[in-house]
Amino acid sequence: MENTHTFEAIQLEFSQPEIAVVSLNRPKKHNAMNWAMFEELTTVFDHINSLRDVRVVILKGNGKSFTSGLDIMDANEKIFGKVDEHSEDVGRKAILYHKILKILQDSMTSPEKCRMPVIAAIHGYCVGGGLDLSSACDIRLASKCAKFTIKEVDIGLAADIGSLQRFPKVVGNDAWCRELAYTSRIFGAEEALENGLISHYYEDKEILFDEALRLAKLIASKSPVALVGYKEGLNFSRDHTIEDGLKHVRTVNTALLQSEDNMIAAMALLSKEVPKFSKL
Repeated sequence: MENTHTFEAIQLEFSQPEIAVVSLNRPKKHNAMNWAMFEELTTVFDHINSLRDVRVVILKGNGKSFTSGLDIMDANEKIFGKVDEHSEDVGRKAILYHKILKILQDSMTSPEKCRMPVIAAIHGYCVGGGLDLSSACDIRLASKCAKFTIKEVDIGLAADIGSLQRFPKVVGNDAWCRELAYTSRIFGAEEALENGLISHYYEDKEILFDEALRLAKLIASKSPVALVGYKEGLNFSRDHTIEDGLKHVRTVNTALLQSEDNMIAAMALLSKEVPKFSKL
């Protein structure tokens, strides 16, 4: 497996075979999200899903920020401009916009669809689409300098790629979510921690990345079969009733309980040794 893959707007690295590091890689523009980034996020996470070695993913931004949100100039050229060229008819424009928005939404959903846990390491600006993307991750960590905002109201839009769907469920505070959406107010790491958006924040980005890697190594030491089961069960239960969630995990575990990982983990506990699990 190659250690580093660099695309137009995304970088994929493997600090070790079990840990994939996905970096938003437009540092000169604070990792503003252009069309290439949206497409490449989906491609990269699909690729990670095909790898048997990987057990956990870290998602971060290169440079001074996680992301400054949508690249407006690129959007005007690659999205709004193309739609205007396509047709003057409102109905036909709407159909094309619907198709484009599905591509953008799928991109933001890609960390959630990844079968392995994804840790977002957030520093600097996390604007608009940055909140959408990080809300689709399993765990969010931040540096003390992180600044978050739902920005779309300031450009005359209702957020449409995840802020109104995932963010409220992640934090569980409806009034706070509505305040942020209606005002585009910037908030920092301390407020993000108080409201459950992140689980920890650290003094600077270097410590943040070190701690994200430390957490990733701990998760990667666990059974990959169990990790897949946990993520699928947590995501399913979030969107369904308790009874549906119990029925779902009961069905899934009729298979997963027969995995060799159960015996390997049990023997390791008894012998006080570190378990060695096979690839998926």
